[in-house]
Amino acid sequence: MKLSIIIPAHNEEENIAQAIEGIEECVRIPHELVVVNDHSMDNTARVAQELSGRHSNISLIENAFAKGFAGAVKTGFLRATGEIVVLIMADLCDDLSTVEKMLEQVYAGADVVCGSRYIKGGRRLGGSKLKGFLSHFAGVSIHLLLGIPTHDIANAFKMYRKKVIEAIDISSRGFELSMELPLKAYYLGFKITEVPTVWRERTRGKSTFKIFRLLPDYSRLYLWALKRKFTKGVKLCQNCP
Repeated sequence: MKLSIIIPAHNEEENIAQAIEGIEECVRIPHELVVVNDHSMDNTARVAQELSGRHSNISLIENAFAKGFAGAVKTGFLRATGEIVVLIMADLCDDLSTVEKMLEQVYAGADVVCGSRYIKGGRRLGGSKLKGFLSHFAGVSIHLLLGIPTHDIANAFKMYRKKVIEAIDISSRGFELSMELPLKAYYLGFKITEVPTVWRERTRGKSTFKIFRLLPDYSRLYLWALKRKFTKGVKLCQNCP
């Protein structure tokens, strides 16, 4: 099965080269790497374009939707040609050694593999304590209340079979997409699992993740998931299996 790696990138000129080079060094199986330039105002696109000229498996595309994480990711999904897709952040926060562990789970039958910071072997290093608390609370409470087999529902670092993405009608406008996909996949009956991963706060560049601005969208999705547990007929996709 072919692997597609998607990197959404907004104003990441300080990180994008190291992220791409790190992936090319650590991910040893054949793969394509799709960098989605999310309306950057710096040299992100130029740096990525130069690297794509050196590696035939790297491509640079522009976000075809509204500016933001969800639009960039959806653009990457449409471009991806592999049967397996993984999201990797451009700010170097994700542990690239986790990719092979994720692949092992997909080969074993999983449809969605979540990189989890909140299980044995996983860690969250640095960053806002408030954001850490909220993501930990969301992950653990959803796991306990709904039975979803991951303790880190909010982490963007996840691997999907392409058929999962194609089955879901995505409604997210921002970073809450990282919760929407596994939640809807779970209710559609896809197999979800998790592997431990280590997350590190960025050391260069500026994050666009604003917790207080995004909290309402996360909260609505959280409440939707709870409601979905006790009701039927909630639309999840256009062509549900």
